[in-house]
Amino acid sequence: MRRRLAAELAAARARTRALTHDVFDPDDPDMTRQHSPLMSPFHWDVAHIANMEDFWLVRRGAPDTEITEGVREDVDGLYDAFTNPRAGRTQLPLLDPAEARVYGDRVRERALEHLEAGRFDERRTLAGGFLFSMIVQHEQQHVETMLATHQLRAGAPVLHADPPPPSVVPGLAGTEVFHPGATFLMGTGDAQRAGEHADGGAGPSSSDEPAALDNEKPAHPVTVADFWLDAAPVTNAEYARFVDAGGYDDRRWWSEAGWEHIRAEGWTAPMTWEKDDGRWYRTSFGVREEIPADQPVLHVSFHEAAAYAAWAGKRLPTEAEWELAARYDHATGTTRRFPWGDEDPTPERANLDQRHLQPAPVGAYPAGASPLGVHQLIGDVWEWCDSGFEGYPGFEPFPYKEYSEVFFGGDFRMLRGSSFGVGTPNARATFRNWDLPIRRQIFSGFRCARDA
Repeated sequence: MRRRLAAELAAARARTRALTHDVFDPDDPDMTRQHSPLMSPFHWDVAHIANMEDFWLVRRGAPDTEITEGVREDVDGLYDAFTNPRAGRTQLPLLDPAEARVYGDRVRERALEHLEAGRFDERRTLAGGFLFSMIVQHEQQHVETMLATHQLRAGAPVLHADPPPPSVVPGLAGTEVFHPGATFLMGTGDAQRAGEHADGGAGPSSSDEPAALDNEKPAHPVTVADFWLDAAPVTNAEYARFVDAGGYDDRRWWSEAGWEHIRAEGWTAPMTWEKDDGRWYRTSFGVREEIPADQPVLHVSFHEAAAYAAWAGKRLPTEAEWELAARYDHATGTTRRFPWGDEDPTPERANLDQRHLQPAPVGAYPAGASPLGVHQLIGDVWEWCDSGFEGYPGFEPFPYKEYSEVFFGGDFRMLRGSSFGVGTPNARATFRNWDLPIRRQIFSGFRCARDA
């Protein structure tokens, strides 16, 4: 366990550096510039990552005492995400980029000392190495946020990656897969560790994820009626047909809130899209290119996804429908960890870890398909679901309520499945992401569903 956690901490930190100090000098204005009021400056993220690790691993991760002294307790107030809105963070007396990196290095040294000495069977926060997994996931989440900041950044490209693999499943776009109704275990952990399936059958269940965060728990039976689900995310070519058909000018397809927002913002296509001489182009991390027709559409809000679905005579899936498609094996009646089974993600199964800096064409990962033939449920793009953010029955905030509970019941919509910018430790079929329905700077796409 120690070796795995140390490797995951190192991999997350390598991604942080690849987006900051490896591409910018410490005195480069891009490190401290506010590239968008929706995003933090890079040096705030770097120090916030360190501060969270300081708070949880240095001060609370030691095996022999509940609380130890932190590395920089004096900066806690500067890097509290709940008291310092993003738009105002450049006005704070922040650590400069060089200081932020030094802070992170000092914290990591102390955290690894605790990891080496740790006993993972005592306090609940340390059981199974949970605190260390939580901090790995926290850094990986901020890495994806910094990647989104790079997408919003103006200037010459600084990030580079190999292109994604080609599609090997022709004709996949626009096809659907029928899902028979079923009762399955949604979520993970605690409620039903192993033994009975939701339908009363006996046998082990793959529903327990030790690194799962509080909003993924507890596992609970959910019944879903028959439905159809797109076999792949909606592609650029499919979405372009909606735009070219006047979809952004036709009130029929939009909710009241969606129509009001696109009118106010002047949206006429997905973020970064522009039409030139009859062809659609996008800007991807500073590179302007013709949109790849067979890639999942990217940078669309919930409102845009729902409008497309209405135009296509469909709807967005619910969160329960999405998870059933991603985890339930109808042949065996079991809930699996991933669409392909219980094995961890690999480069052959899913597009993760910013290996390619863009979604792969639909049909590029047949090894990651579900038993019924649904592709790319993990990786490539976050997928909007038509469900609000609420706790599961029996939800308990852990280890702090600000991660999930304070967001319950708002206007948030759910996103499932991970994007190409998600780190592998966060890429679970139970992982729940959420955002406001107007957001599209995130790496969001969607697939459609319809009633049987």
